[in-house]
Amino acid sequence: MSTANTLSDWFSMPQGRYLMEREQDFFDCTVADIFGFNAVQLGLPRYELLRSSRMPLRFIAGKEAGVHVWLEEAELPFESGSLDLVLLPHVLEFSAHPHQILREVERVLRPEGSVIISGFNPRSLWGVRRVLGSKAGYPWNGHFISLTRMKDWLALLGFEVVGGNFAGYAPPFTQAAWLNHSRFQEPVGGRWWAVFGGVYFLQAIKRVPGMRLIKPKWNERLVKNLLPASAKLNREVSQKSQKQ
Repeated sequence: MSTANTLSDWFSMPQGRYLMEREQDFFDCTVADIFGFNAVQLGLPRYELLRSSRMPLRFIAGKEAGVHVWLEEAELPFESGSLDLVLLPHVLEFSAHPHQILREVERVLRPEGSVIISGFNPRSLWGVRRVLGSKAGYPWNGHFISLTRMKDWLALLGFEVVGGNFAGYAPPFTQAAWLNHSRFQEPVGGRWWAVFGGVYFLQAIKRVPGMRLIKPKWNERLVKNLLPASAKLNREVSQKSQKQ
């Protein structure tokens, strides 16, 4: 069996196509309800995961042929607080610096901006396949990050998880026919063993604590004594003119 040279190559194979169909459905449904002006998808340029977004500026960035902006995910060349939505489709588990990528995403997102992450679930049949099988080629050479750890990372950066889902309940068969025969497991798995899907999705919002101005209870007598002499003189003159 041939191995994929890139993650995009793997998603064009039977296993990858099976998962991408479900991932595309999730992104299509989710991004359509997120409003703003600027949205970026990091990685997987062959797949338009922002196609349902209504934001006027949508582009794909990364280090693969076909992107609109060539960049390093750990050093995003965008102004702080300039983006409304960032998609991270399987970016973190194939990076040597996943924490730095998340920090950069937090930096470039405006307050109340959204990030959507998809990742391979280590607590699934696909995760078992990675542990017990060969780790040569994609996606098995990646570091699958658990959902719990991903939530912890987001919380440390001030994100609030507001949505998520699982998909991909069929075993990681390599033949398209076997995967097609296993499609019935999607609704069944989503109902009975939801957290064991092959991939998970997380939607999180960047929260920035607001400032509240606390006004002191002024001592009126002390304030009068602190007023400049000229101000006190003007007040006395004004009071006299009002009496006249």
